[in-house]
Amino acid sequence: MYQGILVPTDGSELMDEVIERAVDLAGKYDASVHALYVANMGTIGTLDVDDRERIESRLEARGERAVEAVNDAAEGAGLETTTATRRGTPHQRITEYVEDHDDVDLVVMGTHGRTGLSHVLLGSVAENVLRHTTVPVLLVRVTE
Repeated sequence: MYQGILVPTDGSELMDEVIERAVDLAGKYDASVHALYVANMGTIGTLDVDDRERIESRLEARGERAVEAVNDAAEGAGLETTTATRRGTPHQRITEYVEDHDDVDLVVMGTHGRTGLSHVLLGSVAENVLRHTTVPVLLVRVTE
């Protein structure tokens, strides 16, 4: 049913359940797993050059650790994996990744399930991916 499952990750511990679900589904359907981390550089645009470079370096290192966690879980289950890190607006880069990889036919991602003012202020990557991608999206509610 599925050829490739994309797991966008932010590198937090909250991703453990999302990764577990994605790997389980990939195993059941003999699908590959794609891990993607998007560093949202737009949030650091007003910093001076030294601070910006330091933060970019930290975000990139976090991204590498994040996709490696997905990779390790998938490889541990005997699944084929692909990892990638990108810079930009998360929902846009996730959507672009799906468009650029024909084998990705499901996105499994976490959501905090915020509502009301916190949803308006913080936005929702998951909601934007749902609105803009052409493949099904499985949302896994994560709680802090």
